[in-house]
Amino acid sequence: MSYFAALREREFARLDRQRLAYLDYTGSALYAESQLRAHHELLCSGIFGNPHSESQPSRASTELIEETRRRALHHFGVDESTHDLIFTANTTAAIKLVAESYPFSPSNACVLSADNHNSVNGIREYAARAGATVRYLPLDDELRLEDPLPLLAEHPNGGLFAFPAQSNFSGVQHPLSLAAEAKQLGFDVLLDIASYAPSNALSLRDSPADFAALSFYKLFGYPTGIGALIARREALARLRRPWFSGGTPLFASVAARTHLLRPRHEGFEDGTPNFLGIAALDAGFDLLEGVEMPRLHAHVRFLTAMLLGGLGEMDHVRIHGPAGMARRGGTIAFNVRGVPYWEVEARAQQCGVSLRGGCFCNPGASEAAFGLDAENVAQCLGNLGADFTAARFAECAGTAIGAVRASLGLANNERDVRRALDVVASFA
Repeated sequence: MSYFAALREREFARLDRQRLAYLDYTGSALYAESQLRAHHELLCSGIFGNPHSESQPSRASTELIEETRRRALHHFGVDESTHDLIFTANTTAAIKLVAESYPFSPSNACVLSADNHNSVNGIREYAARAGATVRYLPLDDELRLEDPLPLLAEHPNGGLFAFPAQSNFSGVQHPLSLAAEAKQLGFDVLLDIASYAPSNALSLRDSPADFAALSFYKLFGYPTGIGALIARREALARLRRPWFSGGTPLFASVAARTHLLRPRHEGFEDGTPNFLGIAALDAGFDLLEGVEMPRLHAHVRFLTAMLLGGLGEMDHVRIHGPAGMARRGGTIAFNVRGVPYWEVEARAQQCGVSLRGGCFCNPGASEAAFGLDAENVAQCLGNLGADFTAARFAECAGTAIGAVRASLGLANNERDVRRALDVVASFA
């Protein structure tokens, strides 16, 4: 722990100066001071122009983007011989690239884990519009996928299967082996790695998802506004973009009303890339490489076990998802019995502890956690319409909804965990 104590003092001293315990790493990682200094020095010493040109400043931007693209691929265990990386605004934009371009049809299926961020749930709208079958795979009492392979096998023509490597609601880590198993059944696989990648080493060569989506601020806090879609090259070639935009066509004609998209990532990166933001990614990867992912994983796992154990000893607390450390990450969802989540969140804020409250844009995991059936949900949502609030929905459904979420990462220490436990204990 001395390594991380020194790292916190060197890179995240602002936490202790402000007496803040930050337990919202699933929402966003925190940036290190060295990242800001490195980015500032790069911008002060370099001259970077719009990369869609041949001038020296433009070439400098292009070279920086391509070097960063290669480094990001390397971080996930692959390279340009098999994979391509498309820079996007965030995870949502990366997922939308697949959703809008995937060749859905009445003969194939869109199969989604019930545990998915809404950015993945939205894929069903594109699939349904194309006449494809849409199916959700159910969750068990620990909010894990319940025997998914037989259900996938019921779709002999395959299609697109999407699931998260780690739940942003419960911290459950779904088997990465599902990617290879689903591919053997004829599916293309989209893996949401936004919650998994910040504290777990991941090789996309060992887990051969066709598409993986992430946001870089989830990994190392800075910069915001940049994500990526990492795609196997043969899978990317199967996508058919429904439009073109600045930078993506090799040529476009108004008179002839025709266009031809550029190959690989160039046909998917709409408009001018965030080249000054991409310039900051190198320092973030330097941070993670200095810490080393196995050491970071062990650190987060130790603190998660401490927090999970403390919550488990409180009779007035209900934990959603696994109560133990097997196949879970550093995200814990829970409720204080009889207390709305927003009251817990508010008291934590008063005590300088940053937690998150709500359903975390993951309605499937939330509905499973609170035992909500489809008929009841549909009736309540239909009655409320634009008057929907969490409190009104809970009143209609006859049960509490929404949870408190604590999530741990690089800058956390044992004192943060104790402060969070003290807040929850105060409700006893």
